[in-house]
Amino acid sequence: MTGVSGRVSARPAGVRPAGAQSIDQILAAARGRLSRVTPEQAHAEIASGAVLVDIRPAGQRAAAGEVPGSWIVERNHLDWRFDPESDARLPFVADYGLRVIVICAEGYTSSLAAAALLDLGLSRATDVIGGYAAWAAARLPTATADEETVTVAPGATSAAISPQIGHVAAGEARALVIFCYTKLQPLHQ
Repeated sequence: MTGVSGRVSARPAGVRPAGAQSIDQILAAARGRLSRVTPEQAHAEIASGAVLVDIRPAGQRAAAGEVPGSWIVERNHLDWRFDPESDARLPFVADYGLRVIVICAEGYTSSLAAAALLDLGLSRATDVIGGYAAWAAARLPTATADEETVTVAPGATSAAISPQIGHVAAGEARALVIFCYTKLQPLHQ
């Protein structure tokens, strides 16, 4: 628990409520449901039509780089953009068999996000072990934000600060990057 000084105290105040879990337990449960992939495996799957979902904030992408061909979708939009029954889904999210691979900075948050996609019925959802850091360390393709090699989904923020809204027809999706925003707007009206 963090005190006023910003330091973490040795113990949390009080007793953990019945049924509450630590983040380590939640993460382990999420990962236990996933068939996680290495960056190299993810790269090969993207070439075969899998969708890569990068949930890093714009600031992280601007500082570290982006995965070319990916989409940007804010994390708080993930569930709505990938629910095949949602009015706010992305146009290519048409069936529950879509292969979605989530990537974040180091492979922690992506596991939780991929588990949320499993909860929606996307039975082939998973994440990248080690996240973008492992992707870049494996010397897989990366680009700077100003190269504009990604597609920014509705409601997301470009790391290059230039608004871009992309639309992909069914079967044309190569990769998808997910990121966060405050107001969700339906794509289909």
